[in-house]
Amino acid sequence: MSYVKSVLQPGEKIRYATDIHWIIYLPGLGLLALSGAAYWMALQPVSAYRIWVWIAAILCVAAAVALFVGWFRRWTTEIAVTDRRIIYKRGFIRRRTIEMHLDKVESVDVDQSIIGRIMNFGDIMIRGVGVGIEPLKNIDSPIAFRNHVTAE
Repeated sequence: MSYVKSVLQPGEKIRYATDIHWIIYLPGLGLLALSGAAYWMALQPVSAYRIWVWIAAILCVAAAVALFVGWFRRWTTEIAVTDRRIIYKRGFIRRRTIEMHLDKVESVDVDQSIIGRIMNFGDIMIRGVGVGIEPLKNIDSPIAFRNHVTAE
């Protein structure tokens, strides 16, 4: 059972749930492409075969680690808007949760780059009465998230 569903109060309903955007996999995919290029260099007849194979292997391991970290971060993060509050949870063993009642929200700021607008991801900053939630980075569909928070 997800964290969000386990903390719902009686009668509380989830309006919107989102994730971290898949863009977090790009560093790992870039390292994987570099690994492929290094292996391709090893297959060239004038190259130093062993050096390029080692470089390809190191880059492949780094890519696997980066992809795993991205997957784990995405898997252990939950973001939801209910009809009463905003719930943000991240972490697996060391869990960090933040909840804010919707009547305490002053503003929801969305920051999107050009690439973020094209691919529909961005950063969200929720400002509440006297306190704010830390920036939520690389959130999928940030405008839809904001609309569900500010909808009455």
